[in-house]
Amino acid sequence: METNNEYRFLKACRGETTDVTPIWFMRQAGRYMKAYRDLKEKHTFLEMCHTPELAAEVTLQPLDVLGVDAAIIFADILLPLEPMGTGLEFAVGDGPVIPRPVKTEKDIDNLRPVNAKEQMGFVGDAIKIVRSEINGKIPLIGFAGAPFTLCSYMIEGGKSKEFKDTKMMMLERPDLWEKLMDKVCAVLIDYLKMQVDAGAQALQLFDSWVGCLSPYDYERLILPYTKRVIEGAQETGVPVINFSTGTSPMLNLVKQAGGDVISFDWRINLDDAWKTLGHDQPIQGNLDPSALMAPIPVIKERVFDIMQRAEGRPGHIFNLGHGIFQFTPVDHVKAVVDMVHEYRNA
Repeated sequence: METNNEYRFLKACRGETTDVTPIWFMRQAGRYMKAYRDLKEKHTFLEMCHTPELAAEVTLQPLDVLGVDAAIIFADILLPLEPMGTGLEFAVGDGPVIPRPVKTEKDIDNLRPVNAKEQMGFVGDAIKIVRSEINGKIPLIGFAGAPFTLCSYMIEGGKSKEFKDTKMMMLERPDLWEKLMDKVCAVLIDYLKMQVDAGAQALQLFDSWVGCLSPYDYERLILPYTKRVIEGAQETGVPVINFSTGTSPMLNLVKQAGGDVISFDWRINLDDAWKTLGHDQPIQGNLDPSALMAPIPVIKERVFDIMQRAEGRPGHIFNLGHGIFQFTPVDHVKAVVDMVHEYRNA
């Protein structure tokens, strides 16, 4: 059993040499697993998020099955929107819906401050349960949505392809954008610190939609706020992973935003990304989640390509470029864990 700071995942976060490359998966606890689907038949998604015992159960479901090197708490990046006052619903087949989207200055003024411990303590309670159940076998990751991704949901009222309203607020009313981002950043920092207080041993910031922006707008309108949240989270002393998608052309800017680990998607070869970031920068990634649906020999080819590009350097955490898809075979996910752990002997 690994102990304390000797977890291979945490060592890789610090850029230290590990016995094998650590691996975990975004959405490793979720609907591709039968145990999760069975639980979902009895409870709504938000009910599972709000109930610490259920959230802990879902978090634990894949651990023994997969043999991953870290757990990540089961929650949703949009949970902070509930106490802020926008509301949050999950429509079947349509994903998240924000009943009271933020469109005007009055909407922003009406957003409520959040005390994460008091209003989102169910996440902290789930973290405490998981830490007790895993009993030091592997570390536990907490997380939150990044400022841009959270704000885009708040403004658009749900998922979007064009992010028209979000971009128009950024471009036409930068004063409102700053006001909104300031409020969101304060909530996120408090929320992440609460998770560490509850027992999270690392944190990940998810910027799932920021790739829709130009480097020019990212640098001026997003980077300062992401940096503020990351630096606030780093005050806890645990490593912070900065994950974004669609940002291959501006990884240098993503690095400026900060993070002990930079995590990126499959739209760039891992060696090219690492060269851009600098080999002293710990990284996480970057298998296309679609590859997990392919035959095992094809998966192995893709996994080995990434491992070869990493060249055995310290500071690489194997992961996907996004979350596991719904109909991914569990045995394929397990096979990737084995491939990565056994790679040096291959």
